[in-house]
Amino acid sequence: MQSTDFGKVAVLFGGNSAEREVSLNSGQAVLQALLEQGIDAEAFDPAVRSITEITAYDRAFIVLHGRGGEDGQIQGLLEWLNLPYTGSGVLASALGMDKAKTKQLWQGCGMPTAPYRLLDQNTDFAQVVHELGLPLIIKPVHEGSSIGMSKVETLEQLQPAYEQAAVHDAVVMAERWITGREFTVVILNGQALPVIRLQPPSDAAFYDYEAKYQRNDTQYGIPCGLSNEAEQQLQALALRAFNAVGATGWGRIDAMQDEQGNFWLLEVNTVPGMTDHSLVPMAAKAVGHSFAELCQLILQQTLSPAQAQTHVQTQPMSSAG
Repeated sequence: MQSTDFGKVAVLFGGNSAEREVSLNSGQAVLQALLEQGIDAEAFDPAVRSITEITAYDRAFIVLHGRGGEDGQIQGLLEWLNLPYTGSGVLASALGMDKAKTKQLWQGCGMPTAPYRLLDQNTDFAQVVHELGLPLIIKPVHEGSSIGMSKVETLEQLQPAYEQAAVHDAVVMAERWITGREFTVVILNGQALPVIRLQPPSDAAFYDYEAKYQRNDTQYGIPCGLSNEAEQQLQALALRAFNAVGATGWGRIDAMQDEQGNFWLLEVNTVPGMTDHSLVPMAAKAVGHSFAELCQLILQQTLSPAQAQTHVQTQPMSSAG
């Protein structure tokens, strides 16, 4: 494949969401990787350029995290303009950005995800604790990167945690806390890549924004420590969850394993991070892809099958050991 096959590529990053800083880092990394391969790529930040200028490009590599970029809005615009783009389409992006709708879909498909309640200012918080127990994790429904999230261990902490999350989103959820190990599964072109175990520092309540992007003592396990059978089970569940949402191309499924060994789906990420702390490049490296190769594999999704001429495997890959 020649670099000229892609034409002029807009690397969409930045934007106006709460994840702008992460998106800027991701986008710069992707842009540099494409340029190093001789691809005619340019930065395109919708926060500083008119989106109408996107018509000057042949395709788009979306690295816009959060609202406006990961929720179907930019995908819908690009669809309207008939401009090929990376990753999931409008519906899957919108569903994936809504944690509650994603959970409802998974529940309807019979897949395991923790019980939850939507919260508002009139919620009976004592009833929520009665129904879900303690601890709880409180989340803004339409934010990523753990923004606005907090762990609640007492009834008295619940309302302040709700108010903190509500600063970021009009829709807030309380989810039953799963005690156990956290994992993530990267999906790339129909494959579930080797599972990664996420182990935040001991003084962190959970895998929060700081543990994800700012600390250097968060541990990532590849191999993940699961048996071959358990890893394959989780990969199969992740692929099923990814496909149920209608996600395509690339993304990430986050999950927990409780103390009894059961897996619980947390959420889907349809435009995951691509920074030096990010999990997609980590999983791709485990199967031999450099960051530059990873970026080109994602960009190839914008080509027609005849143009791409790539063989897409559908069986999960394992690194357990």
